[in-house]
Amino acid sequence: MENKNIVITGANSGLGYETARALAKMDANVIMLCRSLEKGTQAANKIKAEYPSAKLQVIPILLESQQNIRQVAIEVRKQFPVIDVLVNNAGTWISELTFTEDKVESMFAVNHLAYFLLTHALYPNLILAEAPRVVSVASDSHFKGKINFEDIHLSKNYHGLRAYAQSKLANIHFMYELNRRKPVEHLATFAVQPGLVKTDIGVKKTNWLHALAWKLRRSGGVTPDVGAQTQIFLASDPNIQDQSGLYWDKCKPKPSSSDTYKVDDSEKLWNLCCEFCKIDDFFKPDF
Repeated sequence: MENKNIVITGANSGLGYETARALAKMDANVIMLCRSLEKGTQAANKIKAEYPSAKLQVIPILLESQQNIRQVAIEVRKQFPVIDVLVNNAGTWISELTFTEDKVESMFAVNHLAYFLLTHALYPNLILAEAPRVVSVASDSHFKGKINFEDIHLSKNYHGLRAYAQSKLANIHFMYELNRRKPVEHLATFAVQPGLVKTDIGVKKTNWLHALAWKLRRSGGVTPDVGAQTQIFLASDPNIQDQSGLYWDKCKPKPSSSDTYKVDDSEKLWNLCCEFCKIDDFFKPDF
């Protein structure tokens, strides 16, 4: 991984931090995309205290804003002409129905559309790498999910669990469909199940009851450094480039839900995401 350029979203805490930490230890150039510049810098300094030679750059990003994602992508593309790995890691869990400035349900926007748009935006630089990879953090929660094409915002029947499961199901559809559509063979796509991890995702934007439920549930989970092992493996192992378009758990591929293999649904979701993000050609960013 020496001198490879790795972009990680949500890199200041939880799974993202541990991924950044591990890849920095491998001498990669780690670009930490974080919501807060202050928290991102604190995380980077913590890694550097442990590994003084770590090569880290913190760039703030608002994943709920399509305009900001595009702006940050332009900055990243200018600074790093070749991007070896993109780790779509950042996620959120929201109790109440809210919408972004782009009029998209917030959890679908951050947990899925941000993956879709950032991958699109960085695609020209990714394919210049020798063995480029897109790693998207999904979840076994997707087994309980459904893509509600008639009401993607779940405005008629919103629940945080339902919205989260839909977004994670969408992540896997995306990795599978990107693998089918990619015009270059050397790009690999991976969807990841990190397992139940002790993070704060369920307490930041939740009501008191959901926060309590998450605190109780996460007590049975693994620590972030353990939960991040599969995404670290997928970002760094040189022997898996030909195993693209699969769902991974504990560093091994496994079957995802039956819904993820419905190609018509994957195509329909792809087209919907292009519509939401105003993308004419996914593989040719116009900015």
